[in-house]
Amino acid sequence: MKSYLSPSILSADFGNLTKSIKAAEEAGAAYIHFDMMDGTFVPNISFGAPVIKAVRKDIKSFFDVHMMVEEPGRYITDVKNAGADGITVHQEACLHLDRTLNQIKEAGLKAGVALNPATPISTLDCVLPMLDLVLIMTVNPGFGGQKFIPYTLDKIRDLRKKADSLGLQLNIGVDGGVTLDNIAAIRDAGANFFIAGSAVFKPEDKIAENVRAFNRILEG
Repeated sequence: MKSYLSPSILSADFGNLTKSIKAAEEAGAAYIHFDMMDGTFVPNISFGAPVIKAVRKDIKSFFDVHMMVEEPGRYITDVKNAGADGITVHQEACLHLDRTLNQIKEAGLKAGVALNPATPISTLDCVLPMLDLVLIMTVNPGFGGQKFIPYTLDKIRDLRKKADSLGLQLNIGVDGGVTLDNIAAIRDAGANFFIAGSAVFKPEDKIAENVRAFNRILEG
């Protein structure tokens, strides 16, 4: 499957957010990752739909919205109207996961589910055919700049094997600790969708260079 980079704006300069995203887009980032945090599901607060809406008019890339919030179904309409193209929710945050995924699909958006590092992939057995993306958290969610958790590679391998056995063209994403040094090994484990924050947006004057470096590896 084709591999994709989705730079996370959590590590971008919010004072120049559109400029930073535009630099990533023009360098070849077809996806942009938005981490919405509510301070309840994760111990951090980031931003809501207004920030997505504020940058949408100037950016053509796919808006990949990762909702790290309790009961995300409450916000799907607002996030769609702000300009999202796809929404990923956490298995652990949804009391009725099937209902939430159907809300996303009925809104005309791509649907994904994220799994925290210690959550087994078997929790998605019933909904896997509904999904466009499974996002394996390779750090504990809530803060950027954490180190990649090695055992999550086994989850990626197991999930790719399961998807292949079911004949599913499933995007398997990784979020957390993705760098130029480990992205090839993560891809070889079976992932094809990569979230990178500080490795793309730091330093600010190297955003385009960083995106191109990631894409060279993914295309190689």
